[in-house]
Amino acid sequence: MTILFDLDGTLIDSTDAILEGFEVAYNTFGEPAPYSEDIKSFIGYPLDIMFERLGCKGDKWDYVDAYKKHYRIISRAKTSLLSLAREAIEEARRFATLGIVTTKTAKYSEELLEHMGVMHHFDVLIGRESVENPKPHAEPIHKAIKHLDASYESTWMIGDTLLDIHSANSAGIKSIGVLCGYGKKNELEKYTKYITDTAFDAVKLINS
Repeated sequence: MTILFDLDGTLIDSTDAILEGFEVAYNTFGEPAPYSEDIKSFIGYPLDIMFERLGCKGDKWDYVDAYKKHYRIISRAKTSLLSLAREAIEEARRFATLGIVTTKTAKYSEELLEHMGVMHHFDVLIGRESVENPKPHAEPIHKAIKHLDASYESTWMIGDTLLDIHSANSAGIKSIGVLCGYGKKNELEKYTKYITDTAFDAVKLINS
């Protein structure tokens, strides 16, 4: 059995760090930051796509760089594991091989998970720089499965947004949408048969 987890909204809450990162990035180039709710509506997408969709007057990659410089400084202090996330990871590790598939930068994600004391449970972490085509494309999941030498038939993806579900569907694996993050139930349930409140509930469902 293999379980792939998303990060933001599935295992971790880094909302405050993300919002502050966007505020600093826009202010760096003399622009007001977008409304918080607008930013949150795009969490899960790669940063370059987020800046593009939120609108930025200059080169989006300059904004991404400004964001990352600040985010790396504040991310540990302003990010925490979601409720029951540690229990989800530990329970899943009892019967499955685990991986992370995220649109966050892999290097920073590893640092965060090391800081939280859970990185050792995961055998692969696929981040934005690990692939050419991030979620909702199937490439990140294909790459994780190949690295783990896993079976598609026995691999699950747990995530909180349509990006996670579409990526899983495109790769031909099973998925569970969780409601502890940024996705909406009425949207998620259109594309996956399984919806749970938390990652821990999702792990229990898989094990049942």
